[in-house]
Amino acid sequence: MRDYRHSKLMAKAMRDALAERNLTITHSEALEIVARQFGLANWNVLAAKIGEGQGGGEGGGEGGGEAAKPPESIRLDQAVPIVRIFDVAKASEFYFGFLGFSLDWEHRYGENFPLYMQISRSGLRLHLSEHAGDATPGGNMCVYMTGIRDLHRDLHAKDYRYMKPGLEDHGNRLELQVIDPFNNRIRFMELVG
Repeated sequence: MRDYRHSKLMAKAMRDALAERNLTITHSEALEIVARQFGLANWNVLAAKIGEGQGGGEGGGEGGGEAAKPPESIRLDQAVPIVRIFDVAKASEFYFGFLGFSLDWEHRYGENFPLYMQISRSGLRLHLSEHAGDATPGGNMCVYMTGIRDLHRDLHAKDYRYMKPGLEDHGNRLELQVIDPFNNRIRFMELVG
C-alpha cells in the first residue's frame, strides 16, 4: 500500500489516469492534489515530511555507559477518526458551515450508496461515514490545539442555531466542546502554562 513517500508515483499515476480521459494537469498540480489527499496544505509541506522520513540516522554518542538505541522501525502517524453520520446536509452544515472544515475527497460505491468522505482543517483530518458498520454514533474525541480562544470567538460569530459552545478553564487546559447532529462529541483542548 502506498503512503506519502510514494507521492511522486501517485501524482504520475493520477496524471496518466486523467490523460486517458483526455484531461491534463501539470505535474506540480498533481503533486498539490496528492498533498491535499494526505491532509497537508501544499506540496512543500509534503516534501518536507518526505525529507524528515528519509533523514540521517540517529547519532550514537560514545561514553555515558548507555548503549546506542537501534533506529525505530515502527512509526505511528496521526490517527484519523471515523465519525458516523446519517444526514449529509446536516453533517455539511455542522462540519463545513459551523466548524470550518474543508472537503478533501469523497467516495460512494455507486449511485444511491452511502457516502464516505475525508474532511480537514488545520492538520486535523476526520472521516465522515454513512456506512452502518464504520463507527458508532455518540463517539467522543479529544483534539489538542492552539488558538482555542480564537476558535471560540469564530464559532460564536457564526451564530449556529443548534450550538453555542462555552470555553471552560480547567486550570492546566482550556476546553471547548461541540456535539454534532449525530451526538458525536469533539473536545478541543489547549494546554496552558
